Amino acid sequence: MSVTSDEAGAPVRRLGIIKLRPEHREEYLRLHGEVWPEVRTMLTACGLRNYSIFLEGELLFSYAEYAGDDYAADMAKMAADPVTRRWWQLTDPCQEQTEGAVPGEWWTPMREVFHHD
Repeated sequence: MSVTSDEAGAPVRRLGIIKLRPEHREEYLRLHGEVWPEVRTMLTACGLRNYSIFLEGELLFSYAEYAGDDYAADMAKMAADPVTRRWWQLTDPCQEQTEGAVPGEWWTPMREVFHHD
């Protein structure tokens, strides 16, 4: 995961990539076309903003800005949330980690080679 800072000095996290399983493509797109309000609320409560997921072929690219003070604690809070856990039970089978995945990360971090504000 790449980390830089925004204008206010908050860490910005560019999350990474993951594969979309072709047989689950339509389900994944349907789910993300109607993201549950509780999931959106939890993302905000855990300091994530300007969160986007892009699709190119079978690769998903995720971008988010983290505006909190303790990323590990906020991600643990999200992982403990029952609604988020139910959401992940639906979305995780749609995804497959890439060959570059690292232990403890679902999305494969990507090295930033250029950034311009």
